[in-house]
Amino acid sequence: QVQLVESGGGLVQAGGSLRLSCAASGHTFSTYAMGWFRQAPGRVREFVTAISRSGGSTYYAGSVKGRFTISRDNAKNTVYLQMNSLKPEDTAVYYCAAGARTYATMTPTDYTYWGQGTQVTVST
Repeated sequence: QVQLVESGGGLVQAGGSLRLSCAASGHTFSTYAMGWFRQAPGRVREFVTAISRSGGSTYYAGSVKGRFTISRDNAKNTVYLQMNSLKPEDTAVYYCAAGARTYATMTPTDYTYWGQGTQVTVST
């Protein structure tokens, strides 16, 4: 079983940056594809980005492509989400997730383990 703990959320002005981290427990982190999802108030959870087990491939939602970057450090059991040029519409709770696929996937049901989320608020 994998436990995921997100950190790095907070309040930032539009145009600013934040870096989220997701630390995973256990010794099998490198066997999981990792993803980031977000959920804004009154909206369904949506895919943000994902990264393959090795980190060799990534996948981004169109709304964040060019602004967000996902990366992972398998030696540290951690996945990161660098968010630049933030917009008010990026405001949401951000969740990281781990799944047994080898490739980066946007499908929520491909992910078995989920963190509790970290709040990101972007002000105008």
